[in-house]
Amino acid sequence: MPFADELIGRHTARSLTRAIRAAAPQAELTALRAASRQIDVLSLRERADLLRDALLADLPGDYAALARTVRIAREDAQFTGWLIWPVISALATRAVQEGEPAAFDDAMELLASLTGRLSSEFAIRTLLRHDLDRALGIIIGGWTGSPDADVRRLASEGTRPYLPWSVRVPDILARPAATIPILDALYRDESEYVRRSVANHLNDLSRDHPEVVLGAARRWLDHPETTTARLVRHGLRTLVKRGHPGALELLGFAPAALEVDGPDLDRDTVPFGGTVRFTASIRNIGDAQARLAIDYVVHHRKANGAQSGKTFKLTTRTLAPGEQIQVTREYSFRPITTRRYYPGRHAISLQINGVESDRAEFELTAAPTR
Repeated sequence: MPFADELIGRHTARSLTRAIRAAAPQAELTALRAASRQIDVLSLRERADLLRDALLADLPGDYAALARTVRIAREDAQFTGWLIWPVISALATRAVQEGEPAAFDDAMELLASLTGRLSSEFAIRTLLRHDLDRALGIIIGGWTGSPDADVRRLASEGTRPYLPWSVRVPDILARPAATIPILDALYRDESEYVRRSVANHLNDLSRDHPEVVLGAARRWLDHPETTTARLVRHGLRTLVKRGHPGALELLGFAPAALEVDGPDLDRDTVPFGGTVRFTASIRNIGDAQARLAIDYVVHHRKANGAQSGKTFKLTTRTLAPGEQIQVTREYSFRPITTRRYYPGRHAISLQINGVESDRAEFELTAAPTR
């Protein structure tokens, strides 16, 4: 992933300053110039917020004045990329500060018009938090039917309950059915870009409200396009990893009579930074064909000595009565920034159609000291 200064850095601040100076030549832009000297020590979000606040300071006045400046700047094709993030954040912030419906509606329109230059999914959260029902009326009444795929995708992505890098919208979390009409309108969209957002939105909802999600997924599968089954599978991925019976049944993974041998590990002790390989055999001992969702779970040791499982996709297979397969996978303990590995007892198990196998334990050694 690019570093923060590759996305929003001094070059971004300078480009933004040039664009605003061209659109509002009377503005002195002292705050923006100062921001370019302060930006290096900040995180990505802090950089966007710094430039947003500088823009608001340099362009005082009401929302309409800021919107006029942005519309003038928008005429330049170079007004694009990461400099858009602080601009759309400033628009949303000032519209909410003003508190007038006309400013709110205009900000929604401007964010939609700019989302093709850089997604407005983060900035829209300010408006959603201020008046969710008014925003949803605009989104459902207009954006979901837009001829622009970027706007349709914004309708789904901007309203996700757990949109990465974004602030939460409490009313969306408290009212899980509020965004379902958006997904209903878009699950058959012609654009894979839009449909993937729908699936991710559905997966977000499943974390807290699986029955709402399963209800929507059942309706979609009753009136599908050729892309619907794939979308639903992606949208239910967290529920499948959790072994949720309703999600597994909806996807055709019914309880099955199985004989599972393993998992067997290739070593009992794994060095920090090393790998462990497991194998297992699975046989259908029932009288009917069995469709299987086969995952594996790595039970990591925590700081307090307890274990916490993380589920990974392995494969899906269909076994005839008496048929047997062998599965194998290697898991690495190389250092990564998103997880800390603690030495001690770890384990690996299989999870087949939501049912966990016996665990195979091993010892992870401590990282070498420097």
